Amino acid sequence: MTTLTSQDYINLEDEFGAHNYHPIDVVIDKGKGVWVWDVEGKKYLDFLSAYSAVNQGHCHPKIVNALIEQSQKLTLTSRAFYNSCLGEYEKYITEYFGYDKVLPMNTGVEGDETAFKLARKWAYAVKGIPENKAKIIFCEGNFHGRTMMAVSASNDPDCKDGYGPYLPGIELIPFNNIPALETALQDPNVCAFLVEPIQGEAGVMVPDEGYLKKAYDLCKSNNVLFIADEVQTGWGRTGGKWCGIEQWGVEPDIMTFAKGLANGVPIGATIATPEIADSFKALSISTFGGNPVSTRGGLATIEYIENHKIVDQVEKVGNYLEEKLVELKDKYPLIGDVRGKGLMLGVELVKEKKEPAVNEILTLFENTKKRGLLIGKGGLYGNVVRIAPPMTVDQGIVDEAIKILDKAFEEI
Repeated sequence: MTTLTSQDYINLEDEFGAHNYHPIDVVIDKGKGVWVWDVEGKKYLDFLSAYSAVNQGHCHPKIVNALIEQSQKLTLTSRAFYNSCLGEYEKYITEYFGYDKVLPMNTGVEGDETAFKLARKWAYAVKGIPENKAKIIFCEGNFHGRTMMAVSASNDPDCKDGYGPYLPGIELIPFNNIPALETALQDPNVCAFLVEPIQGEAGVMVPDEGYLKKAYDLCKSNNVLFIADEVQTGWGRTGGKWCGIEQWGVEPDIMTFAKGLANGVPIGATIATPEIADSFKALSISTFGGNPVSTRGGLATIEYIENHKIVDQVEKVGNYLEEKLVELKDKYPLIGDVRGKGLMLGVELVKEKKEPAVNEILTLFENTKKRGLLIGKGGLYGNVVRIAPPMTVDQGIVDEAIKILDKAFEEI
């Protein structure tokens, strides 16, 4: 058989795939832990972790073994029947977080879509909002996926333009702005506020210290549900806590999970408090939701995080990584800001007068790629380096990545 090169694989995707992404031109062939290799055998540090989906590193043996064992026994029943995996998974995840019910699914956007529907059902059945009048508040700069619900709630032209008409009953307010939330909550038809504790796609935007707690208190005083999108911030990614929202002492009415829940296997979940859980009735999302393979992968992942104190490790290594990035900031004027929590960090690149350094970030990616480090980007202008290595990373690996970044910035 003819051996294909990286360019061959890129050409195949270009010719036969929808052009809905613009990947960095690295064709990854295999991965192990924090490392990946391209088809030519070049080795890279993966400091993006599939946007925090591969939290325990690539091909983690414990998780892979759980997936293999289950795949050899039973892969799918659909929800038309019970299976011997789902109940155990549901019990574990609800009891661990102290919630009443969980609806399993496959992706983060499905989780948020479910929360959206759940809030509307609650609005009519419990709060007494007139039929078809319920309103849900979202924050500008959010990224909840690309379904019509998520598109309707977005203010990113790349996500939104060309897909109208949009869903009614959605209001956008500025993130990290309590007065705007107070004003929006004056509408008696508001039933929920859906927010990311840290806005990842927007450039790792961390709110002011009291914002989320104040927002939660405002929601409670107005009989409005507080929904936390933990798709990127969940499972210890922010360090010290299992969920990002816990960093601010908030216990949401509804939380949504995905990505790192099964270390790269498609899985999602929406969990709710007892008051809300009854509205799950008649809600469904997918044939594959709660399938045996994904739920076994989820259980193996959660058990590994818990047994190896990964959440505490993330806090320690995350603080170390942030300190090293701040040292680079002090060294290179191109770095305007370093922000984030745990191992969810952003490095903003700016030129004179704080203008976004859009071209420079592309040069940086080329410089880090050739030295064996893969990172991502985000932000409204695409000038924020997103750094999110697997949560199993240690300080020695961090030092390797910082050396590469140092040389890459020096070249610019």
